[in-house]
Amino acid sequence: MPDRSPKPLVGIPASQIFLPSHSLAQHGTGERYIRGVSDGADALPMVIPALADDYDFADLASRLDGLMLTGGRANVEPHHYNGPPFPDDEVRDPPRDNTVLPLIRECVDQGVPVFGSCRGIQEINVALGGTLHYRVHEQPGFNDHRMPREGDMEHKFSERHLVVTLENGMFHQICGQREIMVNSLHAQAVDELAPGFEIECVSIDGVTEGIRHTESKRFCVGVQWHAEWRFEENALSMGLWQAFGDACRDRAAERAGQKLAAE
Repeated sequence: MPDRSPKPLVGIPASQIFLPSHSLAQHGTGERYIRGVSDGADALPMVIPALADDYDFADLASRLDGLMLTGGRANVEPHHYNGPPFPDDEVRDPPRDNTVLPLIRECVDQGVPVFGSCRGIQEINVALGGTLHYRVHEQPGFNDHRMPREGDMEHKFSERHLVVTLENGMFHQICGQREIMVNSLHAQAVDELAPGFEIECVSIDGVTEGIRHTESKRFCVGVQWHAEWRFEENALSMGLWQAFGDACRDRAAERAGQKLAAE
């Protein structure tokens, strides 16, 4: 008989967006992330508005089976990791920062699986005590990892460089490869790694491209590339979505067991 158990519920925190035709903020995320959760992880996606202090984060985390952290136009503001201030023209999203960072900490504490893509890896690292490079391309020895200015979406999100996985690490075991191509559309990147994390893969110029929390109860992983883009065509991205989904189902089963025990 087919499995009729409910799909695990995965929260996707929204970015705050201002449109020229609207005076009020919009809260949204890209369909690719939603499809990553629904199709890649086989879970039920739920967009979480960036309402920051309106939330009881412990209560919110307790209702989730997973947390998926997306990319975004705005970068995490540097005061969250004691970095130098942004220039005045830098895009900011304080409501998202103030929603996501405490929610990550609560999810890790409660054993809720966490998966971050692009800005998402940076949020994970900052939330748990790490720091970021502000502009990777201005750091000695690093290449320019920013999105190409020209071309259509297929070109901008195309695979651009190799990442090298940790031998016998989680990523290596998932895809069976030590080297794999990924896309690259970021200006910031992980600098000092948060306590309890291990680097799972790096780019050929040494930028941290994948991290894993070794002390969390369940899956807590971030990748610097956009793992939601054509994930079914990339063995590592597809494998990570599936592993995230498995962890979410494990969390959902635990929550269901706790509910039954309380009845």
